[in-house]
Amino acid sequence: MTDLLRFDDWTSPVPPVEREVLSRLVEGEDGQPPLLFVPGPGLGAWAFAEHWLAHAAGRGFPAHALTPRADGGLRAHVHDVVQTAASLPRQAVLIGHGAGALVVSRALGRYPARAAVLVAPVMDRWATLGAALKANPFGTLRSRPRLNRKQLFSDGVDAEAYLARMAFSRRLTVPKETPRPVGRPPVLVVGSPDDRVVPRKSLDRVATHYGGAPLLFPGMAHALMLDTGWPEPIDAILDWLTKELSAGS
Repeated sequence: MTDLLRFDDWTSPVPPVEREVLSRLVEGEDGQPPLLFVPGPGLGAWAFAEHWLAHAAGRGFPAHALTPRADGGLRAHVHDVVQTAASLPRQAVLIGHGAGALVVSRALGRYPARAAVLVAPVMDRWATLGAALKANPFGTLRSRPRLNRKQLFSDGVDAEAYLARMAFSRRLTVPKETPRPVGRPPVLVVGSPDDRVVPRKSLDRVATHYGGAPLLFPGMAHALMLDTGWPEPIDAILDWLTKELSAGS
């Protein structure tokens, strides 16, 4: 699959775009690798810049977030992640959310990440589709699926302000196979058992594929990085990264 993708890139290159990358850097150098946050289509780098970028930088991790190109397909999104990660000064950790986790799972077959985190991963097409139809049938069946407030946010979140910034785009096709990560980096799956987009069985299935169990945050909705309890998952992710990186050094 990796060879096929590279052949496609050579014979039918992905059109260049001006990529939007938001960053929060760290003063000095303490040895932590850069983090590259990848939202799914419809969201932008702003979704991570709201809370998680500054929080990660405050804990010593240079943090960057990439806005997906407008109406790009899966191959184009993967290309942008790989190119952005390769442009960073050090080997990066890839962190994808929602359909952005699907993009990261494909990018891991191309880029030797230091580690990866899949947050509320939209990677199990039938389980995710079933949950979406149950929670929001009319929005799910649109040509450009539109998630609603109850799917994305818990109570207490200023949902309207966030929904107004979302540009819902076409659904990414989920391939049947997931490529083996280059270099076999540690991979963590994070989510909520109360997510109305990604069901618990999907979290379990994706985590099992990578040889682990999901790290769960009950009471949170799909958009963990914008939830009222946003510090808990990012702190847990950074704690896991610190442990994994120390063990591998």
